[in-house]
Amino acid sequence: MKKCIVIYNPQSGHTPRERLLPKFETILKEYDYSCLMLVTTHKNHATEILLSLPDDVDLVISVGGDGTFNESMTGNLKRKKRLTLSHIPVGTTNDIGAMFGYGKNMLNNLRLTLEGQIKEIDICKINDKPFIYSAGFGKFMNVPYDTPRELKKRIGHLAYLTKGAKALNEKTKLYDITYEIDGISSRGLFSFFLITSATSVAGIRNFYKDVKLDDGKFEVLMCNVTSKKDIIKSLYYLTKYDATRVPGFYFHKTNNIKITFNTPLDKAWCIDGEELSSCPDTYNISIEKNIEILMPSKNINKLFINNNINV
Repeated sequence: MKKCIVIYNPQSGHTPRERLLPKFETILKEYDYSCLMLVTTHKNHATEILLSLPDDVDLVISVGGDGTFNESMTGNLKRKKRLTLSHIPVGTTNDIGAMFGYGKNMLNNLRLTLEGQIKEIDICKINDKPFIYSAGFGKFMNVPYDTPRELKKRIGHLAYLTKGAKALNEKTKLYDITYEIDGISSRGLFSFFLITSATSVAGIRNFYKDVKLDDGKFEVLMCNVTSKKDIIKSLYYLTKYDATRVPGFYFHKTNNIKITFNTPLDKAWCIDGEELSSCPDTYNISIEKNIEILMPSKNINKLFINNNINV
């Protein structure tokens, strides 16, 4: 029998999931896995758990929000022998889950995973800190980590919308930034900067139309819009079009970018919905390739250049 570790974050999402978790073990046994359930109790606990696991574990499933998956991946990348990861989304927005093709039923999602494929994906790193699908700063980027957890548990995604509406009415700051992409250096004033490897961002399901998780590149979006009227117009366009077609947005696709702040950053970066604790003046974003995850088969043809099954 194969060994599976389930890492569960009870603070993720707004619906109690504890009653469903015992059924995880039953389903895993159907697929020839033994199951050990480990519950996180503090920030970065999933990272600590991954680092402590023996090398003979066949599968690690994180159950929680995007931040829980980030913590699990962070721990895995620090290991000498990396393990195969998977993720069952139960957070508030679940952008990663939407991209992978999960539904809302937690047990069905587990079956989709176990009947899925092991794929090798690219993982972005900001100053060597991995992020699964997004990192950014500027307008609205503090909303995910500044929204109170209790409010998210009580009203779900509406909590982000409430916090976002408040941020909309706040003055928009422009940051003087020098950035270097593929060896070419530029400088400009920007209110918003977003780096992603995802089709779903902030609950917008088709943020980008064509994203590949194994092409060795990530998407960079910059914005210099500041007026409330223009911000609302941009948000409207995002509901209708690919982000690359929104006026006032500037798009790049690359495998490396260096960002230097010539004016201080007053709010921390957001990575996978969580606050990046360190705030230096310079950030280097790069790619690490061939990281194994087990994921549903549903969207693999859309998300990968290489559609071979890894076993």
